[in-house]
Amino acid sequence: MPTSINDKLKREIIIDHYSSPRHKKTPENINDYQKIHMDSVSCIDNIYVYVKLDNDKIVDACFDGVACAISTASTDILCDLIINKTKAEANYILTQYLNMIYEKDFDDSVLDEAIVFSNTYKQAARIKCATIGCNGIEELIK
Repeated sequence: MPTSINDKLKREIIIDHYSSPRHKKTPENINDYQKIHMDSVSCIDNIYVYVKLDNDKIVDACFDGVACAISTASTDILCDLIINKTKAEANYILTQYLNMIYEKDFDDSVLDEAIVFSNTYKQAARIKCATIGCNGIEELIK
């Protein structure tokens, strides 16, 4: 996905992942997953992030709880990006995502739809929302 997509398309992608998240669920066999609770004092975000590993590979990732549009969409997109990746590959993706959010040099070739959050730095209050799921995933796959 190009970094120069227009704002209308960015909003459409965010709303799509907010209104129909692909990875918002509590896993059926929860004992097979690592989980972490993530919340925010500045937003409604209160989610659990789940990651299922098979050796070094992420075989599933999901989240559940209450979250704003930015948190829901970013976490959903990041789950898409890390499933079937090794921990090293996932960490690289998450690092590039955070670099983008914090206005550092980043490799956009691994971000796909996550690129829609490229302007988040312009809204400082939304940075926490856009990174809550990322930070949870990062903690789980250390």
